[in-house]
Amino acid sequence: MLHIVLAEPQIPQNTGNISRTCAVTGAVLHLIKPYGFEISDKNLKRAGLDYWDKLTIYEYQNLDDFMQKHQQDNIYYFTTKSRTCHSDVTYPEDDVYLMFGREDAGLPEDLLVQHPETAVRIPMRPTLRSLNLSNSVAIAVYEVLRQWDYPDMSLQGNLTKYEWE
Repeated sequence: MLHIVLAEPQIPQNTGNISRTCAVTGAVLHLIKPYGFEISDKNLKRAGLDYWDKLTIYEYQNLDDFMQKHQQDNIYYFTTKSRTCHSDVTYPEDDVYLMFGREDAGLPEDLLVQHPETAVRIPMRPTLRSLNLSNSVAIAVYEVLRQWDYPDMSLQGNLTKYEWE
């Protein structure tokens, strides 16, 4: 099972887009408080469209609450500060947690230095700060699913008006 963890998300549209990614891939969404919005925010719901009933969501009071409950789990910490590329990692085929930090600050450095072997980054130009959070989550999710050979996912689409030859 794939798990997406958002630590203190601030922008409702990002969280809404990420919830949609979770719904279409079957990933579980974990949200760590405090948030920069209310879960009932119309922008959050609109970005997630009609996928909210297809999600499994867990909420945590703070980062310590999450870490206490998942200390034995395979957690990968996505950060611009790591020296390891996310696609150089072989993700285990059991429960994997991909954790992302606040849009404006990322994950706390004290957390990263405690887990250097599972801190990873998505490559980008060195002069730019970071990718959008929802884009980063999508990149990470699909790398793990690619390595797992896209379990329980449709690999072929169908035309609505024509037939493929």
